[in-house]
Amino acid sequence: MMITYRFVRLIEDHSNALASSLLHKVQQSTRTEAYRQVPPHELKQRVYEIYRHLGEWLLHKDEGDIEQRYAEIGARRAQQGVPLSQLIWAIVLTKHNLWEFILDESYPDRPVEILGKQELLQLLDQFFDRSLHAAAVGYEWEVEANARAENSARRAG
Repeated sequence: MMITYRFVRLIEDHSNALASSLLHKVQQSTRTEAYRQVPPHELKQRVYEIYRHLGEWLLHKDEGDIEQRYAEIGARRAQQGVPLSQLIWAIVLTKHNLWEFILDESYPDRPVEILGKQELLQLLDQFFDRSLHAAAVGYEWEVEANARAENSARRAG
């Protein structure tokens, strides 16, 4: 667990650079073209907050905290007109951005590092699996709420 904590601290210490890297990847990807409608500072800030407090998200927050945070993100992206598939891809890019960093920062010849890296990657998988589901739920709620509001407006008008 100590090696895992060291990796988490390393990510937190590099959170600004990691957030900038992710912003660039999202802006350049053909799978996230609708993110051009999302203010860059908003996207970078959301990702920075996750990266900067990764230890807290992985080790101290419960599933309800993750669900709340990512449901809000999903709803916000629905409001901004980002297709669900692009929201999902942006979250996948967020995870891959961390994986690349972890792989670049590790020493493959040290067994204890391999175990720590493996443990961290497993924690990240669990976190991002929950994040994907919660973001999709938040997105769906927002779409359904908009549809109900439109139906009510049509009936009233």
